[in-house]
Amino acid sequence: MPEEISLIPNKVTVRKKPHKKNDELLKGAFEENFYDFLRFMYADADEVIDFEKGIEFMDKELHTIIPLRERRKGKRQADLLAKLYLKDGTEKWILLNVEIEGSNDRYNVSVATIAVFTGPENQSRQTAYKDQLLGTTLSFTYLTYNIFDHPQQTLIALRNPFALIILACQKAILEGKIPDEELGQERLTIAKALLAQNYDHDRIISFMWFLKNFIFIDNQDINCNFDQQIETLTGGKLDMGIIETIKMQERREGIAEGRHEEALEIAREMKKDKFPTETIAKLTKLSIKEIEELKK
Repeated sequence: MPEEISLIPNKVTVRKKPHKKNDELLKGAFEENFYDFLRFMYADADEVIDFEKGIEFMDKELHTIIPLRERRKGKRQADLLAKLYLKDGTEKWILLNVEIEGSNDRYNVSVATIAVFTGPENQSRQTAYKDQLLGTTLSFTYLTYNIFDHPQQTLIALRNPFALIILACQKAILEGKIPDEELGQERLTIAKALLAQNYDHDRIISFMWFLKNFIFIDNQDINCNFDQQIETLTGGKLDMGIIETIKMQERREGIAEGRHEEALEIAREMKKDKFPTETIAKLTKLSIKEIEELKK
């Protein structure tokens, strides 16, 4: 049960919020809106990037560049690795990081790296990595962005859905610091800004689900009001109850798939360390066939 502090005149009721997988929600939002993320970060994206060739997310390559054992120790954290093409036909990769500790040129492909900081305005922001040892110098500079680099008015005026994800990050920091009713109004403002941009039905559904779960409010009345407002603003075309059901099922399937991929990665590393197949199967719950088919 959430812990509540009794309401005192001129004081705000404070609640302990349940733990949320905001990192997973953000990763999904970045992935679904990656085209607009690139347009947000690069003013000339449409002139330089060939969006018609699409974008491929490279989970397996990401796991190879940043091994599971390193990610678990917290040495490096990376959210997404995406492959795209420039208008001149050149293949490029975009690495979206939270922390950078080095670079890897294993695939002989140039990589553009972006670090997005989702903390407060005074969050420490490193823009480069440099290391010197015995006459060798490694220097790595990368693009950074903090969610408070643009104010609310600018983010809404940009008419870019990714800008509204940034705005949602700003407001999520306010959880527990302002009354739930005020936070609910902030969330509704973001929703209205998206609806004013006339995006397609599926994209609106995905964004609304993200918004309601990312800016979490543990108040049934406020959430019901949000749902009713959205349904009214869309003329009944969006049923938030159905959206919750569909998205929850998709998330469960995604989590299951993610766990399977993680098990495969663990098995691959265990094979490299020459663990017996039966031991790997017992620890990862994978089949013998799956393990035997894995490439070292």
